[in-house]
Amino acid sequence: MSVVRLTHFTDTHLHGGENQRLRGVATLPALEAALSHARSRDWPPDAVLVTGDLVNDDPAGYPHFRRLFGALGLPVLCVPGNHDEPQAMRRELAGAPFVLGGFVDLGQWRIVLLDSCIPGSARGAISEQALAGLETALASAGKRHCMVCLHHHPVPMHSRWLDSVGLTNAAEFLHTIDGHKNVRAIVWGHVHQNYDSLRKGVRLLATPSTCAQFLPKAQDFAVDQRPPAFRTLELRADGSLLTEVVWVEQHSGGSSRSVCSAA
Repeated sequence: MSVVRLTHFTDTHLHGGENQRLRGVATLPALEAALSHARSRDWPPDAVLVTGDLVNDDPAGYPHFRRLFGALGLPVLCVPGNHDEPQAMRRELAGAPFVLGGFVDLGQWRIVLLDSCIPGSARGAISEQALAGLETALASAGKRHCMVCLHHHPVPMHSRWLDSVGLTNAAEFLHTIDGHKNVRAIVWGHVHQNYDSLRKGVRLLATPSTCAQFLPKAQDFAVDQRPPAFRTLELRADGSLLTEVVWVEQHSGGSSRSVCSAA
């Protein structure tokens, strides 16, 4: 496996009702459209990644998620978000093809799945236990390159309201990351927008939601008019990655494409 291919969906915000909306977008039809679009392009990947807020405070949304993603015939790597219901999520997504937490080795890459949720809060934190698990996962990866996945953003998004609900112990998290030269990327959801930067040789990537988006760099809460989206990732054996954000528009599609060399 010289190239590991992932498709990243996030913040699906499903409800029990099939036409219930989040900020004007019917979330289940929007997810179905995103999945259909993804399956029309370079399908299948080696795994699907979903970084939280699978449902919108409604456990009745999990059966929809299980039905759609369980039918793909691929590993589905999941972390929870602040709108998820942890017990219901574990119950409804127990067993293959769903992977909740821990890590998965694919080719020359280790994909680490972190829970960053604080019960009852929109903000996030990595618990001491989870930080210890991250340390172990990175230290035991051998020659594999590592990608760390979580829900909350560990770096500022330069948006006052959004940065008030980010990762509260980001310094501890990044200190752990900095101690391991095999980390190539950190990927998250939560922010409902595209983000792509580099920190100490590590690619930092946020993926837009499969439903409504937040306006980048807004000081107060504001909704962007961009359409639903997902991200594709090609993780190469030399540690470099190729990624593309695919916007799912009704009549025309757009994308943002970039390449990162090995650190």
